[in-house]
Amino acid sequence: MKLRESETLELKKSTSELKEAVISIAAMLNKHGRGTVWFGVKNDGEAIGQTIGQATLRSVSQAITAHIEPEIYPTIEAKTMQGKTCISVTVQGQQAPYFAYGRAYMRAADEDRQMSVAALERLINAKNRFSSPWESEVSKVPLSDASVKVARSFVKKANESGRINYRFDNLRSVLAKLGLTEGRKLLNAGKVLFSNNHMMEVQAAVFAGTDKVTFLDIQSFRGNLFNLMQKSEQYIKEHINWRAEIKSFKREEIPEIPVAAFREAILNSLCHRDFSNPKSNEVAIFKDRTEIYNPGSFPEGHTPEEFIKGRGHSLLRNPLIANTFYLASDIERWGSGLRRIHEACRDAGVKVEFQSITTGFMVIFRRSEKTQPESQPESQPESLDSKVLQLLATKPASKAEISSHLGQKEVSGQLNKVIRNLLAAKRIEYTIPGKPNSRLQQYRISGA
Repeated sequence: MKLRESETLELKKSTSELKEAVISIAAMLNKHGRGTVWFGVKNDGEAIGQTIGQATLRSVSQAITAHIEPEIYPTIEAKTMQGKTCISVTVQGQQAPYFAYGRAYMRAADEDRQMSVAALERLINAKNRFSSPWESEVSKVPLSDASVKVARSFVKKANESGRINYRFDNLRSVLAKLGLTEGRKLLNAGKVLFSNNHMMEVQAAVFAGTDKVTFLDIQSFRGNLFNLMQKSEQYIKEHINWRAEIKSFKREEIPEIPVAAFREAILNSLCHRDFSNPKSNEVAIFKDRTEIYNPGSFPEGHTPEEFIKGRGHSLLRNPLIANTFYLASDIERWGSGLRRIHEACRDAGVKVEFQSITTGFMVIFRRSEKTQPESQPESQPESLDSKVLQLLATKPASKAEISSHLGQKEVSGQLNKVIRNLLAAKRIEYTIPGKPNSRLQQYRISGA
């Protein structure tokens, strides 16, 4: 079956038409928030193939990244069509308006037209409303993929908080009452909240200094949003300093950062992230600070200070997700999260900063270098995968080199298993793609 150009599909003979393709991508994003471009296919749908060199896919990615604003993260793949090797570029984004080479375009049928001032103004006004349609769209995930265990836990917490008055009868009934289904499908919000088969990701790491050069621990948590909340909170608890105080003849463990503050920051990062952006949420613990990052811009025309002072009105990018967390009593009141973080840190004498950056939003808790860990949860021996990742963060290495670094005379079965798992999780990659058994094969951190 031949492809046909449409408002979400553009066909190009080769990467010599890369500039025109970049313009088409921006135009499709502005019209539909998604789009696909094929290289190596004529506009009548006939595949003629595309020569793909070592740097071809990288040059396509770099052109899109360099010339489209705001930044997007394309999926670029070499695929076979009609017996020919072609390139497929798929994009998604909900941060319109998008500009290509400094200009805004809109898709009309299979054409890309430069937007008028009036049309651009309408698009900007729509962006300022902040909310994203992504969470209310119907996913491809069936209702049966939702976790009964997670749903039961939610209903229990929501009943205990007094925010719902119904019991768990069956999965379909509960998720329908939350407005997270359509027929036998989960909405995107229901998918990320309750399904374990469509897992979101939080990357967590502890760094030796004040930058990301050397890390002491690195992990990737995957799961639904409720699971990620718990895992992220526990990770911070295990890696920050604690001190002991005696109060009323009882020993009390006190963290250097209030648990209520970083827990609220994690919840905000999961609730308000841009789910159309494939970038992960992050928890980064440095010598002088702890950062909690989410790939979701702050509401246009507003500042964190408005919400800290109680002057900001609730602006929800993902109201279905936020409402579910509210009913579970994880969120106390919409629009008050930043103020609660600020107040908890103020009372504990901890400095906290809120930063809106180009790629998202960060909450930064400053750590005192004078703080010494008088008491900490019992530490665990450094895992083998952490040791492997720490070595590869400094330089690529072969299995034999990794084994030697670990003090092993030969490659063990355990090391082979760790490497396979890290490859499967896409945390490391081959330095020579397509030739895993080459004698010259080495491994490196993915994307390095």
